[in-house]
Amino acid sequence: MTVRGSAPRRIHLAALPHCGPRADGGRTHASRPAGSGSGGRATPADAAGPARRPVAGTSPLPAFAAFERSARTAERGLFDFLFLTGGGPFPGGPANRPTGTEAVARPEPVTALSALAAVTERLGLAATADATSHAPYELARRLATLDHLSGGRAAWHLVTSVDAVTGGNFRRGGRPGRADRYARAAEFVAAARAAWDSWPPDGEPRPFAHRGRHFDLAGEFTVPGSPQGHPVVIQAAHSDEGRELAAATADVVCWGRGFGGRRSVGPGTRPGALEAGRAYYADVKRRLAKYGRAPDDLKIMPGVGIVLGDSAAEAREKAAETAPRPVPARRPGRAPRAAADPGPAPGGAGAGEPSCFVGTPETVAAALDAFVRRNAADGFVLVPHPASGGLDEFVDRVVPLLQERGAFRTEYRGSTLRSHLGLATPARKDR
Repeated sequence: MTVRGSAPRRIHLAALPHCGPRADGGRTHASRPAGSGSGGRATPADAAGPARRPVAGTSPLPAFAAFERSARTAERGLFDFLFLTGGGPFPGGPANRPTGTEAVARPEPVTALSALAAVTERLGLAATADATSHAPYELARRLATLDHLSGGRAAWHLVTSVDAVTGGNFRRGGRPGRADRYARAAEFVAAARAAWDSWPPDGEPRPFAHRGRHFDLAGEFTVPGSPQGHPVVIQAAHSDEGRELAAATADVVCWGRGFGGRRSVGPGTRPGALEAGRAYYADVKRRLAKYGRAPDDLKIMPGVGIVLGDSAAEAREKAAETAPRPVPARRPGRAPRAAADPGPAPGGAGAGEPSCFVGTPETVAAALDAFVRRNAADGFVLVPHPASGGLDEFVDRVVPLLQERGAFRTEYRGSTLRSHLGLATPARKDR
């Protein structure tokens, strides 16, 4: 049944999948047993066959088919984009390597997304890359290449490394401080955009230069101008510094589940509660005017988990079975640390769990729509939940309901990621 009233705002959707075999030999959400989701119906992912378990002597990396299944499912669901995270070594070394849904070998994302560009037509492709570890010219060239290979569908998920183990693979010396990391990230984006802008519309490259505290670059960029102006810049933002950086530089901001949401982000700002989402949304949007930007120039997409059931009780039961337990204290006498993602309380979609919508397809669709209608989000990044039926289940059971409500597209209208997101082509800055 279509909801009547004022024209609804359209929801943007992205997926952050776990792909391929886990280190513990189990399955990920992208490759579950046939009929386990979608109300018992077989899906295209099921038809591709189950993922193989790791075999001694074989590569722990997921097969390309696992990434392809996730990308094809997201595109079938008309999603805006698909995330791939890079991931460095696990903090604390092999002894602290996670198990279960987190224990997935992770390939270099730009390379994997370049391959996915050949098997998708409209889906945006977002690669995570660390501004603390990489160099602007090198990363700008890789992202511009991905943008051309995909016909203007590339995005850069900008992160700033915070742990010494990850940074130790790339840097010399210790970790930079918080203020230095964000200052470097802002300058990194400016340097990359200077390179992208060095190819004007007439196709003749011009020398470019960027001189600042962190980078001193001069030369010629080797990749022509992007089909969408610039690759889309996505940033996770929880802290005040992160929100300010997003307001100044990002096209999309993500927060919550899957984006460092286990850290404190200020009183009352945990994703999943409508009023908390509204407060975060208003805070980030109000910062845009300082940089000469309009509210629609930045899309806010919290990361959320989805757990569906044929009834509210079934959905709550599924979510409760996988709810994290308190983490034991590391030192005697210290209280146990709270789990990062508390389980749901009774009451339907999103009730009681700050980063997860739990309920029937109808109640979840209604809750997602309400978040966007009431200015708590512009869309959502679907992050795997241990109890979810995978991306296929959401595409088959929730997307049609969002479309009936007029809250989600029924076809792609453009070919670039910026067109999906409703973002204008960025103005060039001649150098």
